[in-house]
This record gives sequence, structure tokens and C-alpha cells, in this order.
Amino acid sequence: MARPTAPGDDPRARQLLRTLIARYIRDGEPVGSQTLARHAGLDISPATIRNILSDLEEAGLLSSPHTSAGRIPTAQGYRLFVDSLLQTRPLPEGELARLRQELPAGTGTQALLGSASELLSAMTHFVGVVSAPRREQFAFRHIDFVPLDARRVLAILVFADNDVQNRIIQTRRAYDAGELERIANYLNQHCAGRPLSEIRATLLHDLQGARTEMEALLAHTIELAEQALVPASDDMVLAGQTRLMGVQELADLDRLRELFDAFARKREILQLLERTMRAPGVRIFIGEETGLAPLEGISLVTAPYAAHGQVVGVVGVIGPTRMAYDRVIPVVQAAADVLGAALKAG
Repeated sequence: MARPTAPGDDPRARQLLRTLIARYIRDGEPVGSQTLARHAGLDISPATIRNILSDLEEAGLLSSPHTSAGRIPTAQGYRLFVDSLLQTRPLPEGELARLRQELPAGTGTQALLGSASELLSAMTHFVGVVSAPRREQFAFRHIDFVPLDARRVLAILVFADNDVQNRIIQTRRAYDAGELERIANYLNQHCAGRPLSEIRATLLHDLQGARTEMEALLAHTIELAEQALVPASDDMVLAGQTRLMGVQELADLDRLRELFDAFARKREILQLLERTMRAPGVRIFIGEETGLAPLEGISLVTAPYAAHGQVVGVVGVIGPTRMAYDRVIPVVQAAADVLGAALKAG
């Protein structure tokens, strides 16, 4: 999508646009020329301001609601605002300390993701979202198998990042407790410390060189490992969805229903988050820029988080286009930095 530009190089137009959007974000009401004359810090008449506002509206940066003489920013106006008019400051030290305290190293990954999404929501009053790292990026530390019934086995996996997952496996035949213990011992002895993506190839290589008495054990190990150690589908953690129900711009129940349906499906939002992993730093999608119909009128502010030098996921905030970007952007960036540091140290 082409980035909008302010008409000409008129610093007055940029100052008026900056002031109008800041006032609208703060108050939620259309902003008129009299208000701008008082707050823009420009020594120009209301008539001149009205002329400049007309130019900004013609450029697609502002619109005039039917019920008011004031103007509100369009999605293009917000885009220009965040790209070239917005000034942000680093997160205050007290809030940074809160993030570090509530996202400590040594906590399991799932617990960290849940805490991060809750914090993002609490600190911005919108929806916090965190995409989970792919499990194949983490080595597994230990595995146990527990028989449930004739054809079902519970696999308990402990990963190197302290995350614990339980997976139910459907087997082709019944396994007794002794067999399951031998299979678990083999995996723990020969495969612990390896990423999931490498284990199947390792087991197949071992099977090719195995002696006859080992072939049955390895064949059974491969059957269980192919299900127990398959990377889980990508996921994300959301927090604070109900906060959007109090947002003035999202008062339409049909729009809210579409938005909550998108949250429940997850797939489209996950794909959008995936796009942001390839670019460093904060990215902002405004309205239709997301490419998702339910997110029209919504902004998404994201930043990737990394562990051990590799980007593993994305944190973000979902809220109305009328959000305090100068507040949300540093929160998202700081949360990404602290979450990545906690995963690396853990």
C-alpha cells in the first residue's frame, strides 16, 4: 500500500495534522478549526486553518463526519502520523521493571507467553497477543509414556525451555508398561538435547544399523516418537479481548462478532503475525492494511522477539485505530525485548 504524503512541504499542515490526530486520540471527538487555533501553537487565523484542513481532507488524510463541523483522521492520516509525525519515548524505567519482574527467566515458555499477553493487555487496555515459538526450535529434555488403554498412550514431554506438554497417542497395538519404559529410556538416552526436527532422522539411521534384537525396540520407538515428538501446530495466546467491547468505535455488535470470530479461528491473525517476523523492529498495520475484513477499523502493533539470536515469535497489541500509538509502541517493543531475554536466559 502506498504511503500517503502531506500536501506540499507546509510545516503548518504537518503541525495541524499532528495536533488534530493527537486531540482525536485523546478525546474521541471530531476536531474543529477553533480547537486547533487554540492548541496547535500556530499564529494563523481559523480561516487559514480551515483552508489547510480542506487540503488535508482532499488528500485523503482527514474526513468530516456528517454530524459535526470537525474532522477526524482516516486510516491514511493515521499512517502518515505514525510514519513521520509521531514522537515516541522509551518506556519509563518503572514499567520496564514491571515487565522484567513479571516475565522472569526460568519460567516455562507457555507461562511466559500467557504472562506477556496479559501484561500487554493490562498496560495498553487493548488486546495483547503473542505467537508461540515453534516447538521444533526447542530440544526436548525428557519423555515418559503412560498407558491409558489398549490403543492409547499418554506422552509427557519436557522441553529444554522448561515447557511441559502432554500428548495422547493412538497406537497400532497395545503396549505394556515395561515396553513403554524401554522406549522412553532409549529416547532419553539417545535423543535428549536434540531438536524435534532431527529426531526422526536419527532414529531411522539407528534402525538401519541395528542388530536384530534391537530392531523391534527401534521400530516401536519410531512409531511412538513420530506422534509424540511431531512439532505442534503454531499457536498464539490472546488476552483482554473483552476490553474491545468498551471501545466507542467498535460499538457495532456485528463488527465485534466478526472480530471475536477471527480471534477464535486464530489462523488469519497467526498468518498476519508470521508476516511481521521477517522484519526487525515495530510494525504497525492500520485498518485495511491487515488484509483481513474483520480487522478494518483496527490497528495491530507488533514486534518480533528473539532467543539465542533467532527470531522465534511475535508480540503485539490489537486495538482501535484511535489508539495512543506513542504509548503502545514502546510497550510492545519493550515486551518483545524482555520476553526474548527471559527465554534466552531460561
